[in-house]
Amino acid sequence: MKNSANAALDGRSRTKVAVIGASGYVGEELVRLLLQHPYTNLAALTSRQFAGKTLAEIFPRFSNRGKASELRFIRPDAAQLAQKAGIIFLALPHGFAAELAEPLWQAGAKIVDLSADFRIKDPKIYKEFYGNDHAAPELLGKAVYGLPEINRGKISRAKLVACPGCYPTSILLPLLPLVREGVVDLASVVVTSLSGVTGAGRKVDADYLFAECNESLRPYGVPKHRHLSEIEEQLSIFAEKKITIQFTPHLVPVNRGIITTIHVNLSKKMDATAIASVYKKVYSAEPFVRLLGDERFPDTKNVTGTNFIDIAWRLDPRTGRVILMSAIDNIMKGASGQAIQCFNAMCGYPETAGLQIP
Repeated sequence: MKNSANAALDGRSRTKVAVIGASGYVGEELVRLLLQHPYTNLAALTSRQFAGKTLAEIFPRFSNRGKASELRFIRPDAAQLAQKAGIIFLALPHGFAAELAEPLWQAGAKIVDLSADFRIKDPKIYKEFYGNDHAAPELLGKAVYGLPEINRGKISRAKLVACPGCYPTSILLPLLPLVREGVVDLASVVVTSLSGVTGAGRKVDADYLFAECNESLRPYGVPKHRHLSEIEEQLSIFAEKKITIQFTPHLVPVNRGIITTIHVNLSKKMDATAIASVYKKVYSAEPFVRLLGDERFPDTKNVTGTNFIDIAWRLDPRTGRVILMSAIDNIMKGASGQAIQCFNAMCGYPETAGLQIP
């Protein structure tokens, strides 16, 4: 049952939440969203680097928020955080999140994980793509893949939600409606994505310095980017058979945004009207999916700072292929915004709460 707005706006009725790893790009954006969310009480923030400092000291843009001058970063302690908050957001690199998830789970907290640690069900595949043994393999089967448009019901009942990666979000949402319809030759899927630099996280690395990125575009992670593991697993679940695709990501000199283009062969003949009807059937009621159809192209400037995904398609009569295109903000729909969307579903709040554009 959804809480009434009046009850939720009473501070005593708000859901207490904590963010572990609040000093990265994703963590910072998550904090911004939680501070403006009508149904949350941000009870704790963690950062080993900034422990003891206030939120306003580290992020002056929040200094006009009442709690920013009082709320201090603390070091992550699972038992302490589980006492402070009912839902914990993990905005940590892969590997670190799993180590904290297990004691949080044992302490009874609900978890929204924004790392890659619980997106993949098979620990062998996790090790293949991420290079290390999984720190909490017994929790893999308990995690729900946090793509609300396909898993809303499961998310609402979940205790551990694994938010999808930014690339998988931009790929799965355009592709899955046609996969569900059974009209895609899945052996033909070829994907190209272009991502802004914040997708690499807030870290000092020569490849992401301004002078290295500016005025430059380059592919990377070829032919086996880490996100392939969850993309192929989710496609395989829906297709009910093992799927392998070709995926080439690129780094582009913008801060935020992802553009994805997918080329697929159809397994049966469809015209543009039939393709449009598939998408309308699946997404017409979705609050964060905007269908551009075959009239407009997605553009990152139209989604930056929002939780929307814009999806377009073209049927190429010369080749018979369908070209699917999407745009998202990698920090929002590809990370923090989607985490809030999952949080809302877990708590029974309106799914758009805290995500409306001012």
